[in-house]
Amino acid sequence: MPHTSALADKPAQARTYERTYRLRMEDVNPAMGVRLDAVARLLQNIAMDMIDESAWGATNPFWIVRRNVIDVLEPITWPGDVHVERWCEATSSRWVGMRQRLTGTPTATGFADADRPTGRVETSSFCINVTRDGRPSRIDDDVLADWNRDVTDVRYKWKAMAPATPDDIDGPPATRSFALRTTDFDAFGHMNNVAYWHAVDAALADRPTLTAQPHRAVIEYLRPITPREEATVVTKPYAGGLALWFVVDDQVTTAVTVTPLE
Repeated sequence: MPHTSALADKPAQARTYERTYRLRMEDVNPAMGVRLDAVARLLQNIAMDMIDESAWGATNPFWIVRRNVIDVLEPITWPGDVHVERWCEATSSRWVGMRQRLTGTPTATGFADADRPTGRVETSSFCINVTRDGRPSRIDDDVLADWNRDVTDVRYKWKAMAPATPDDIDGPPATRSFALRTTDFDAFGHMNNVAYWHAVDAALADRPTLTAQPHRAVIEYLRPITPREEATVVTKPYAGGLALWFVVDDQVTTAVTVTPLE
């Protein structure tokens, strides 16, 4: 069954890193709603900005995301800005949980007026500290001690939220190829986290009622996809929504679920 419990709220003692970004036309669908890939890009951007502008970025500059949880409580729409708050919610010696809150600020242009709901998206990221070549690495002791001032969970553990393989749930699978583009790969030589969402968005196109209500998207990156590999996407109905897997050489690389929020 999907995990539907609400993400933990921001504690009073949390120190937040905040930035406001301008939404662009390429971030939205024809209904002017911000897509999931745009949310993933915003999470990536604030993470990089936080690393660049924080003292701990000098000792722990490289991070990869193992999981993103995205709760679309109210869609953010374009045109406008989005304010992103980021804080640490849990720690361990090699990874941390980071919470992000996205709140829209509608603006008036020739496309729309400003009299629209602000929109709110709550997210959580499982982030692993790595070396330049992508190997998990211990977080600097001083950095960890500083973050531990704000959290109660200092033994943060991995627990999967998405079904690991298509065989784990019932239902008929739908399978199609997924074209890899040279522009999908990042500085680690892996398919960038944002690129996966294009396949998810395509699968959601046939399920407009799912995304018209509050919903949760979970993506778990199990192993990277690298250039010149051939990827297949497998989709199944799941808990009132869908489950989706990226498969390379008969091995699942990434598991995704999109389900209604209760």
